[in-house]
Amino acid sequence: MDLGSSTAMEEFDGQSVGDLLAAVADETRLRQASQTREWAAIVAWADQNVVDAPEHAATLRDSFVDTGVPIAGPGAPLVSEFNLMELIAVLGRSPDGGRAYVGRIVECAWRLPLLYGQVMAGKVATWRAERVADLTRSLNADAAGFVDRQVAARVGRVGWAEMDRIVATAILRHDPEAAEARRKEAADHRHFDVGEANENGLTVIGGLLDAADAADLDDAVGRRATLLGKFGSEESLDVRRSIAVGELARNDLELDLLTTDEETGEVTVRSAGRKAEIAVHITDTMLTEVMDAENPVGRWHDGRRPVLKEQVREWLRTATSITVQPVIDLADCDPVDRYEIPARHRKQVELRDTTCRFPGCSRRAERCDLDHRTPHADGGPTCPCNEFPCCRRHHRAKTHSGWRYFVLMPGHLLWRSPHGWFFHVGPNGTQALDPPGHWPDAAADPSLVPAA
Repeated sequence: MDLGSSTAMEEFDGQSVGDLLAAVADETRLRQASQTREWAAIVAWADQNVVDAPEHAATLRDSFVDTGVPIAGPGAPLVSEFNLMELIAVLGRSPDGGRAYVGRIVECAWRLPLLYGQVMAGKVATWRAERVADLTRSLNADAAGFVDRQVAARVGRVGWAEMDRIVATAILRHDPEAAEARRKEAADHRHFDVGEANENGLTVIGGLLDAADAADLDDAVGRRATLLGKFGSEESLDVRRSIAVGELARNDLELDLLTTDEETGEVTVRSAGRKAEIAVHITDTMLTEVMDAENPVGRWHDGRRPVLKEQVREWLRTATSITVQPVIDLADCDPVDRYEIPARHRKQVELRDTTCRFPGCSRRAERCDLDHRTPHADGGPTCPCNEFPCCRRHHRAKTHSGWRYFVLMPGHLLWRSPHGWFFHVGPNGTQALDPPGHWPDAAADPSLVPAA
C-alpha cells in the first residue's frame, strides 16, 4: 500500500457505517460533477476543431479496419483526426477507446440535445447517455430526434430492453430502408474468434453465428460429449463439451486435402494436421536442455504467454508438424543499403516492441507499419535501431501532423504532441509527462534529434 492510499484511508478511520455511506455519496456527486465538466470541456474543444474536408475528419474503427464513418452521426460536426489524437492522449485513453468516447459526447451534444441538457443538469449519468449515443450514431437525424424525445421524457429511467425497442421503432418509422440494411449488415458481422492462451494453456473462444449454424454446432458438440461419457470419460459435461470441440477440429485437420497445380495439372494429396511452433532463445544450450526439468517454462509463440513444460508436451503429442524457430537477437544491428525493410528486420522489431509505439496504442506490431525514425531519404539507415512499429493511423499522424518522437534508449520513446504535451512510451506502457517546453539538447547526442 502506498503512502497516498494509506493517508486517504486514515481520513475515514473510526467513522460509522452511516458516515461512510454519506462520504461515498458525496464522492459520487463530486465524480459526476467532474465528469459533467469534462464533457463540457470536450464539447468546447470539438467546437474549435471542426474540419470541412472528410479526409481530415476523425473516423471510427471496426476491429483493425478504418470504417471511414465519422465518430458521430449525420448532422454532428466533423472533428480533426490529428487534433483528436492529442485530446485522447491527454485524456489518458486508448486510441480506439478514446475516439469512441469523444464520439459519444459529440453525438449527445449535437444530435441528442435534450439528453445532453439533462446530463449537464445532473439528471442523467454520463455513462447512461453514452449508452444511448452508441445506439443512435447510425440513425438519421429524424430517427435520432425521435429517440432523444422518448428518452428525455423518461429522465434517465429507460431500461436497456426498452431502449432497444425505442431505437427499433425509430428506424421503422423514420428510416425503413435502414432497417433492412441493418439486418443485412448484422449478418455481415458474423465471426468466430479464438483468443490467446492464458498461463494455464487454456483459451476462450466466442463468435456470432447464424442461428441454424449455431444449433448444428451445439448438437454436434453435445453428441460427441455424450459419447465421450459413454466411452468412460469421468470429466464433467462442460469439460467433455470443450474436449469435443477440439476433437471435431482434429477430425477436419486429418482430412486429405487435394491441391492442383494450375500450370502443370499435378495433383498433390497432403494431410494438414496440427502444427506447433515453439520460439526459444538459443544461447549455448541445446533444445533438449530447454525442455529439461531445470526449466519448466515454455512460451507459445502465437499465444505470447509462458506455459508450463507439461502443457507444451501435451500439445506436441497431438501435433503432426513441429517447427522449432530460434528468436532473433533483439540487440543485433544489421543495416541494409535500401529503403525496403527486410523480413528479418520486421521480425526483430516486432519481437522487441510488440505493439505500436504511439502513446496508448496497443495495436500489435505485426499489424503495424515500420517507420524509419530518421527518413531514409535524409540518410537514415534501414536498420532495426532506426525502425519502430506504428499503426497506419499513427504513422500518418507522425508524418503529416505535429506529432514527433525521439529515442531515449532502446525500447523507450519520447513523444511530443502538436501542442507541447509529452508522453513516455516504454515497456511498461505510456506515461504522460509535464511538458518541459523544449526537446532535450541534441548537441551532446545526435540520436536525440526528433523524428520528422
